[in-house]
Amino acid sequence: MRHAPLVASAALLASVFGGLVTQHQLQPTAASWHWKLPAHFKAPRVPADNPMSEAKFQLGRRLFYDTRLSGNGTQSCASCHFQNLAFTDGKAVSTGSTGEETARNAPSIANSAWNPTLTWANYSILDLERHMLVPMFGENPVELGIDDSKRDLVLQRFRDDPDYRARFARVFGSGPEAISFAHLIQAIATFQRGVVSVNSRYDQYLAGTAVLTASEARGRALFFSEQAQCASCHSGPTFSDQYADVTTAVVRTPFHNNGLYNIDGKGAYPEPNRGILELSGKAADMGAFRTQSLRNVAVTAPYMHDGSIATLAAVLDHYAAHGQRSPLKDPRIDRIHLDDQDKADLIAFLETLTDEELLTSPRYANPFK
Repeated sequence: MRHAPLVASAALLASVFGGLVTQHQLQPTAASWHWKLPAHFKAPRVPADNPMSEAKFQLGRRLFYDTRLSGNGTQSCASCHFQNLAFTDGKAVSTGSTGEETARNAPSIANSAWNPTLTWANYSILDLERHMLVPMFGENPVELGIDDSKRDLVLQRFRDDPDYRARFARVFGSGPEAISFAHLIQAIATFQRGVVSVNSRYDQYLAGTAVLTASEARGRALFFSEQAQCASCHSGPTFSDQYADVTTAVVRTPFHNNGLYNIDGKGAYPEPNRGILELSGKAADMGAFRTQSLRNVAVTAPYMHDGSIATLAAVLDHYAAHGQRSPLKDPRIDRIHLDDQDKADLIAFLETLTDEELLTSPRYANPFK
């Protein structure tokens, strides 16, 4: 989930999703799935044509970790999303199955069910199903590398596997079309929606079962203060101002320029990483990216859309210095005032957002190990 803008063509969407109507009645209903969430989380929105089920989640988990999903059989989705790193990969930018580097840093898939848009800077990708077209079929950059010459080969790998045949039949019904790209994508999207991070020490604090240290408490107060301005963008249960659940009446999808670059004195960012400008063509959108969740942020270095900042301390230094002097920068950044003690306390608080259950739970782990 870290791509240069790609808008799927109508032909590609039709070729992948066109055959779903006859299969919908075979899918398990949402009644077979139960969200286990604390009081400060509401259930996420789920597409009506891809309801959650445990069997589909487990099928998606296998597919997520299976290298047979790539054109050359060398990479899986998990090759860029490691569980112990909160489903990031620890690199500035990722490497695709053919060795080509992506343009952007790999953000976590955890809690992606609550994201109203996907990727760093594409307001046109609104659900995980459509997003999967990018890593699977995208050509710039190549990630999983499923081009026209590999499509039948990839499907045949799963059709030849008796275990997969049984799993797909259980979820999508029997027949030759049960194992299709549309169903592969639906299963993987279901797994991704089901990867939730809601049991950090901060969540336990909100539930009254844990206590913050003095430094963590000071950091929490700072985080939500006008002085630090953190919560003006990193808000809500996911610590991102792009958030939607089943109760959300108006979905907001803001994108922000955080003053990371100003290479021409007019606010320019280096190509091809210029934010939603790449899609909108509007000069005002230069450097505007989606606010990433801060959950598990202590284990997801390096930071920013291009992985250009190595540590949390350096991130806070960037904001405390108000970033670059850019005319396109979000003006709230200039209101930030942090001394060394403030930074230390903020880091202490941010570390309480690490969810050890997410990082270690067998439920999200590689089923082939």
